[in-house]
Amino acid sequence: MGLLQNVLAVIVVLGLLVTFHEFGHFWVARRCGVKVLRFSVGFGKPLWSTVDRQGTEYAVAAIPLGGYVKMLDEREAPVPDDQLDQAFNRKSVWRRIAIVAAGPLANFLLAIVAYWALFVSGTTTIIPMVGDVLPDSPAAEAGLAHGDEITAIQNDPVRSWEEINLKLVSMIGFSGTLTINALPEGSSSERSYALEVDNYLTRQDPPQPLETLGMAPWQPEFPAVLGQVVEGEAAANAGLQPGDRIMAIDATPVEDWMQFVTMIRRSAGETLSVAYQRGDQQGELSLTPGSTALESGGEVGYIGAGVEPVSWPESMQREIRYGPIEAVGQALSRTGNMVVLTVDAIRKMLVGLISPSNLSGPITIAQISGDSARAGVEAFVGFLAYLSISLGVLNLLPIPVLDGGHLLYYFLEIVRGRPVSEQTQAIGLRIGLAMVGGLMAMALYFDLMRLW
Repeated sequence: MGLLQNVLAVIVVLGLLVTFHEFGHFWVARRCGVKVLRFSVGFGKPLWSTVDRQGTEYAVAAIPLGGYVKMLDEREAPVPDDQLDQAFNRKSVWRRIAIVAAGPLANFLLAIVAYWALFVSGTTTIIPMVGDVLPDSPAAEAGLAHGDEITAIQNDPVRSWEEINLKLVSMIGFSGTLTINALPEGSSSERSYALEVDNYLTRQDPPQPLETLGMAPWQPEFPAVLGQVVEGEAAANAGLQPGDRIMAIDATPVEDWMQFVTMIRRSAGETLSVAYQRGDQQGELSLTPGSTALESGGEVGYIGAGVEPVSWPESMQREIRYGPIEAVGQALSRTGNMVVLTVDAIRKMLVGLISPSNLSGPITIAQISGDSARAGVEAFVGFLAYLSISLGVLNLLPIPVLDGGHLLYYFLEIVRGRPVSEQTQAIGLRIGLAMVGGLMAMALYFDLMRLW
């Protein structure tokens, strides 16, 4: 069922993103007087199609991994003399730029609308209160303590762990003093804490912003009760079921979920005696954790089970909501910040500050799409906005084949006073296909590595 949900979720997500992207090209092309021959969502053989009064075919194709808008163009097929004025290649360079740029801009517009809807309807977040602080860590040395509520990072206000993580991730590669403002527990005045960092988060896979500083978010106590058990994994094979409470391992009492996880992680391949409670009955069974490899080397135990969710205290929850007008500015600001963060992440990956293994392909997108769909509308819409921004930014990269590559040719045409030659464009096309194909292969490889 989980796999089916992931597949359906990624089809919905990609379908929406592709439709908006291609509709941007389509809408502007029509207004620039270009005849559109086909608007297709998906590639391959059409599963459904219809033709409007202007001769444009609308199709839904079998492979839901993209789409395209096919326009009248003399470079692709002969054009009747009476339709030459509707050919894409006959339009001014500025109109061609507008048509090509409209796709990525439509993705940014979709993100703005999605964020606006979230801000108007209200989002529930957890107050960013510090939980555990590791001794001798940057956080401990700066004086941060359990119960401190983080209010700003580098003097930028933050209201949730999501905003904190986004701000910290934007500082990958930073060396120097990281300033965190926080409200100590029981205090009404903020304090400023200076954390010394060196090459912060450089080449971490995946980046761990809080753990690297030596602190963790506050969370309620999680009893060692199983919420999910994966079929075919060690927990299910041993006979554990959802709802079981782990009482002891090898006669050592288990106080909470984190203690249980710690004991499992250090016991890869070892047979453990597990005492559990199921309803009013108690039992004991043998459990042999499997192992999973760490990026840094070594391995840890793994049993294929998750914790039963617990309710967060209302006092730790915060609702962020804006009026319809104010939400417009907030949505524009969030989209702009995410665009800058995405561009900066690409730059840092090129210079080696971020590991290429952070690239994600269709498998990871399907997993996250399914997880966000199961988490609720708020999480799904937020992920849709983020992915739409990523698609818009990636399409604007100056790589032939992508929209950004075409825009590069058109701007060169403005500078040179004449179009880039067909031969040069053909060479660029082959280079672009190789680059995009290589990136897709890398992303798929890292997807498979995460699965294994």
